Amino acid sequence: MTHTDKRPTMQPGTNFLKDRALAWDKLRITLSDGDKREGDGGPATGVVVKPRPKTKKPAMYKVLMLNDDYTPMEFVVHVLERFFQKNRDEATRIMMHVHRRGVGVCGVYTYEVAETKVTQVMDLARQNQHPLQCTIEKE
Repeated sequence: MTHTDKRPTMQPGTNFLKDRALAWDKLRITLSDGDKREGDGGPATGVVVKPRPKTKKPAMYKVLMLNDDYTPMEFVVHVLERFFQKNRDEATRIMMHVHRRGVGVCGVYTYEVAETKVTQVMDLARQNQHPLQCTIEKE
């Protein structure tokens, strides 16, 4: 029985590592279109870059203030200045809009921020015995 296996062996006198290096050299990976690098004439190589997933922007929510017949206008202006960082003129304009139309937008925020602002406004209104109501609505 004859042995015809052509694989390199690790017998004394053979260069196993050199044979393996030549085998790997034949398996060199090239670009599929067969482009050549400029200048060296060898196969083109490149870096595979995974596209970064696009970060989805968070949903935004409007904080709405509802009109009532009992909360003083000056208190509403104070709330808009304190919790929504509005200046006196802008706070007065929003307060008048709420008074005339029944509802007005105080600001637009991410869900957590909008919820926090509603809670702060409602807590202050309760502490001062005002029935002021705020809510959020998805934009």
